[in-house]
Amino acid sequence: MADNLVTKIFKEHMAGGSLEPGEEVALRIDQTLLQDATGTMACLQFERMGVDRVRVPFAVQYVDHNIIQLDHKNPDDHRFLQAFAARYGIHYSRPGNGICHYLHVERFARPGATLIGADSHTTSSGALGSIAIGAGGLDVALVMAGQPFQTPAPKVVGVELTGELSDWVTPKDVILELLRRRGVRGGLNRIFEFYGEGVATIDVTGRTTICNMIAELGATTGIFPSDERTREWLEAQQRPDDFVELAADEGASYDEHEHIALDELEPLIAKPHSPGNVVKVEEVAGTKAAQVCIGSSVNSGFDDLAVAAAVLRDQIVYPGLVMTVTPGSRQILDSIARTGVYSDLVLAGARMLEPVCGPCVGMGQAPPSDSVSVRTFNRNFPGRSGTMNDHVYLTTPTVAAATALKGVITDPRELGDYPELPKAPANPEVDDRQILDPAPPEEAEGIEIPRGPNIKPPPEAPELPESLECTVTIVVGDDISTGDLAPDGVEVMAYRSNIPEIARFTFRRFDPEYHEKAQRMAPGFIVGGHNYGQGSSREHAALAPLHLGIRAVLAKSFARIHRRNLISQGILPLRFRDEDDYERFEQGQRWELPEIRERLERGDEEVPLRSEGGEDVTLLAEFSPREREILLSGGVLRMLRRKGEGQPEGTERVSGEAER
Repeated sequence: MADNLVTKIFKEHMAGGSLEPGEEVALRIDQTLLQDATGTMACLQFERMGVDRVRVPFAVQYVDHNIIQLDHKNPDDHRFLQAFAARYGIHYSRPGNGICHYLHVERFARPGATLIGADSHTTSSGALGSIAIGAGGLDVALVMAGQPFQTPAPKVVGVELTGELSDWVTPKDVILELLRRRGVRGGLNRIFEFYGEGVATIDVTGRTTICNMIAELGATTGIFPSDERTREWLEAQQRPDDFVELAADEGASYDEHEHIALDELEPLIAKPHSPGNVVKVEEVAGTKAAQVCIGSSVNSGFDDLAVAAAVLRDQIVYPGLVMTVTPGSRQILDSIARTGVYSDLVLAGARMLEPVCGPCVGMGQAPPSDSVSVRTFNRNFPGRSGTMNDHVYLTTPTVAAATALKGVITDPRELGDYPELPKAPANPEVDDRQILDPAPPEEAEGIEIPRGPNIKPPPEAPELPESLECTVTIVVGDDISTGDLAPDGVEVMAYRSNIPEIARFTFRRFDPEYHEKAQRMAPGFIVGGHNYGQGSSREHAALAPLHLGIRAVLAKSFARIHRRNLISQGILPLRFRDEDDYERFEQGQRWELPEIRERLERGDEEVPLRSEGGEDVTLLAEFSPREREILLSGGVLRMLRRKGEGQPEGTERVSGEAER
């Protein structure tokens, strides 16, 4: 039987389960990825499992998110992570070395490998033919402890690419076109596999852009075949031995199909406040911009920055606008310095930033109040930039460069002929000295791991009671992001190691007093619309509500990673059978899940929710046997402890019912 590429790699890594649609499959994992905003909490949870050394072939910890050192918090985290990595067998990429997703493609991703990362944009490594999946920190900790990654067998969407991109049109337009067609919910429980004669016309940097933003579809991941473009990349990265040719079998079938004629694409842009709000650039051309930001993990390769430099050569950034540029890695920084790209950008007036996530996660360079910022980033959720009333547009480097020159959103085709770009160095400066090896096992036990005062142990939920009576703490709408639950930005992200403090910012955008209200109402429910928990993999979006006493979330539908994180932390994610029932809920109402423990134990897929007046709403409890066991135990860590697979220490009690 002819297999697609996804199925071939899954079969090679199966440790159990089934590839039948809807069934769970257990995958053996080759690599794990942590970054500093998720890493500390993942490491603290790994410690609780009592494992002496990571049990995955390769693990790496990057520092690229929380890099602004306003006080002790972020530096303390970095010091903790470096010592932890040395102690437990994890490679450590130092601050300033590069953005984790771009850097991982440069140095570690390889064809046919499996990668689980505590960041939703881990999917970037699909550019090299890896199955690369974003997950919560606890999921990654479990894999580091030697457990397989268990996931529902996904549908595979075959995306056929034909033709070749026109001048001024870029690989970013490919993923924007998929988002235009499908929106931010159109990839749930799906992997997008790219094939066709157009694939060979897109280099690895362009493929990285596409695979990075595949996460915005809500997809599990995306993947390209490993071909001659892959070989070229790995040879330039001095990793020729990592190359293996991989592609779908001839005649392979897919669950769904998309076809994109590359030569028919036009410059595209996502309007505020969703990556799925995509239109042709010409529809918003002329919109005044106050800021242009080029770079981030999705568009920070050599050509991305070189085209901006070429557009601005011998010109200046429009006087009423500020422009920033972020290289993806130290290697890219060296390349643009050696080829004159850096000096062209500096002379034009661009602000050059270090190779870190930076403004993409609200880490500085926030736009002015109530203004338009045009960015080559991957997300434009409200307030993510650091400015609460921002208007962020997502687009390509060519559109961003044209906008920086003109001061208004501009279709780059208006600039005339495509400029001649300098060629990237054939042999880039490959230097891994900023990636520190872990200590050998015989030295590791003597390493002391320093813990600053901001590093607090994560909370745990209690076991699920026989019945669960809770108060509705808030009712929110569709497409609630994890940034609404645990916001981005300098102020909040410094508390990623301190759940009690970060919980104070939960739902701040909707209700600045939510933190106090939720604690008074605990135990509580959250009621949401469609795609609840979209965006980042940050498990803080589950841990903070857990600290506030939230025991269940009732929604029309859930984003994949956030649903996993809720279950892992012992919070029930339940869907409305009848979506119209959503309208019946108001803040302050009391509802009960009667006999919920017994119903989960016997495998009921529908459970009643009863109001104080005796009226019922039917909820869907669509859980696998493994997920039911986790929820009954009160989360993964409690389940492991009950099985004798870990001895957690210093467990923090949870507000609300856990303290009663």
